[in-house]
Amino acid sequence: MDLQESIGAFRIVIDESYRPLPSVYLALLFIWLISGFSWTLNTFKNRHFQTSNLEWTLASVPLIKALQLTLSFLFWYSCFYHEICSLWLSFGVYITGVLFQTASFVSFLLISHGYCIMCERLSVTERRATAALGCVFYLTLVGYRASVPYFTVLLLLNYLTSFYLIFHQISQNLSMLREQLNFVEDEDVRDMHDAVYTKYLMFKKFQGAMQIVVMAETVIHINVDTSSENYWLRLLLKEWAQFCILLYIGWTFRSQDLAPRFYVMPTVKSKGEIMAPPIYRMEMDAATFKDFNCRQWHIGVPISSSSSCDRSSEEPIVVIIQHPQRLPAAIISSPSP
Repeated sequence: MDLQESIGAFRIVIDESYRPLPSVYLALLFIWLISGFSWTLNTFKNRHFQTSNLEWTLASVPLIKALQLTLSFLFWYSCFYHEICSLWLSFGVYITGVLFQTASFVSFLLISHGYCIMCERLSVTERRATAALGCVFYLTLVGYRASVPYFTVLLLLNYLTSFYLIFHQISQNLSMLREQLNFVEDEDVRDMHDAVYTKYLMFKKFQGAMQIVVMAETVIHINVDTSSENYWLRLLLKEWAQFCILLYIGWTFRSQDLAPRFYVMPTVKSKGEIMAPPIYRMEMDAATFKDFNCRQWHIGVPISSSSSCDRSSEEPIVVIIQHPQRLPAAIISSPSP
């Protein structure tokens, strides 16, 4: 009987200032579902333009967020309209919230490393560092939200480490791309200029977005207002800012028909200097191209899956030819037979 009375008392003391929360979470859920569906559909439709898995990796972020908002809506709806506040639903909201933040930061780390932009895949060291930072970030965030002592300091250190690594990698990629732009301009290789400049713009936009993320995270964590009054409004502003930031990043790295030669990239980034390959155009008939052979030159396969050797296509066949002594690389195009 005492237990029933305590449960009834718990049902009565629910603050009415939280009543807008079910509507807020439902509206946010529809927005994230539409965004996630649009992202997945666009990635699937334009998959022939891509040689990367970055877009599919980023798709996990809106899906996890939609799951969190679904559980949040069910929790508050059941509290107000069924007078049952489920412990399991609240735990699910807690876990999915941590997963969402972890997935977001892992995505930021992948982009900052130049995954599928500067190289087709990360090196072993980069993969291990990203996985380790993601795991540590998840564990420290769990401890911080559970109010475990000293985890506030650990989370702060993890934020500083992650943001330092992100901005350091972005700066390195921008410096490398500036060198490549100077190189292609000096060599007058116009075929590579648009591709390199497109990558440069993408990293500049991402750098600006990450600066906004730093400010947003700082404001969120120094906000000591825990009152229930206008809590739904503060929640709406926070969620909307989060959505706008991720929408901007997603729009920048969406699946699309990018500049020609955009996917001329090494499989794995080298620790040494990466130079943009100069492009030279040579015209020859099909018979000469078929019999072309030289011991000092290496003829590679087409650069990407989108450059398939379709005999009926009017597009030229793109082949990488590398000179072992003088030229870092060259791309020769031959008309299709």
